[in-house]
Amino acid sequence: MGHEHHHNTQALGDRRLGWAIAVNLLLTVAQVIGGLVSGSLALIADALHNFSDASSLLIAWVARRIGRRPPDRLRTFGYKRAEVIAALINLTTLVLIGLYLIYAAMWRMFEPQVIEGWTVIIVAAIALVVDIVTALLTHSLARNSLNLRAAFLHNVSDAMASVGVILAGSLILLYGWYWSDTLLTLLIAGYVLYQAAGTLPETIHLLMSGAPADISVEEVAGVMEAIPGVRDVHHIHLWRIDEHHNSLEAHVVIDDYAHTDAVRTQLKQALGERFDIHHSTLEFELRPCPAPHC
Repeated sequence: MGHEHHHNTQALGDRRLGWAIAVNLLLTVAQVIGGLVSGSLALIADALHNFSDASSLLIAWVARRIGRRPPDRLRTFGYKRAEVIAALINLTTLVLIGLYLIYAAMWRMFEPQVIEGWTVIIVAAIALVVDIVTALLTHSLARNSLNLRAAFLHNVSDAMASVGVILAGSLILLYGWYWSDTLLTLLIAGYVLYQAAGTLPETIHLLMSGAPADISVEEVAGVMEAIPGVRDVHHIHLWRIDEHHNSLEAHVVIDDYAHTDAVRTQLKQALGERFDIHHSTLEFELRPCPAPHC
């Protein structure tokens, strides 16, 4: 029953992602057309950002399916890092889009264009509704996935960008402030880069087999050495297979090989309870004996 529930939850998540991808792709087309008709660079900037959201959701959908594949001869740890790789692709794309938007906004300063304010407001309002719907579809999925959490944050930033575009269109209609469109483009680009900078280091750290941020090697060694029969622990390596699975390997110096099984059981139990480490490889070594009869 539990397996069936898990399978149904995954299927529901896939359907939600599918709907989110579809509405964002349709919105991207509408925003590009609206931006070209109105002459609004901010609207096209929001369309590019929205397209990156649709692409990230598509990549996340594919990565989720790949990540469910069981371990095989070539991928002995399985395919769980597929979503982390997808997150890296999405974040790198966001950085490139952010830099391009800055370039386009700076170029617009030298070649200003007339902008149709009402078109900007109407298309941006539709975009805001779609962004809210997408956020509702992906919110629950983002709690336990770095990739989907990044996509969700991008979607929230998209909603904020849509609000900004509506504001720019209003300023153009009321005061003729065409420069507000360029300013909003720069703000959207800055926020895109800010979002990428906040998640990219964590993604790279995970791909570099970095130690979990909430676990100290010294604390792990202290807990292991407190187990009766353990004299020393060294050569400790901590890493994460994916966002949710911590791993450890270490050399453990003990008094007597006769008690290896008991010590191993206690060590694994302590690692699981204290640090949520359920995959550990322990190599046992016998403590040197200084006495002549050894």
